[in-house]
Amino acid sequence: MARWRSEEGSVTVFVVGLTLALMMVAGLVYDGGQILAARRQAHDLADNAARAGAQAVDLDALRSGAPVELNPLGAQVAAEDYLALTGHAGEVRVTADTVEVTVTITTPMVLLQLAGISERTVTAKGQARLVRGITGPEA
Repeated sequence: MARWRSEEGSVTVFVVGLTLALMMVAGLVYDGGQILAARRQAHDLADNAARAGAQAVDLDALRSGAPVELNPLGAQVAAEDYLALTGHAGEVRVTADTVEVTVTITTPMVLLQLAGISERTVTAKGQARLVRGITGPEA
């Protein structure tokens, strides 16, 4: 009488391994999408905050007939206020006629926590410049 080696449980190990692999792929898809969405949101916030800051012109200079200039403190406050209204923090830098904003967003991982990745941080920069008068198409 031949003795067959028992294969009980071998399918279970394969199924568990396959399930874990599929969970990791699902995690890359879902959490990767969350990272891309956070990156887009960070870019939008940085661009919009920079635009808000670039609208802060020096009204006294404008009324006196002097060339239009940015009010550096007003631009800083306007950009920071915009970020505060959205519930995000960022760094604002004002130079001459340019407002630069850097926004950092940390997004939690849902499925990739199984692989030990709990969160990801994305950073985006936005820039806006004060434009005087009507300009033509930029080359």
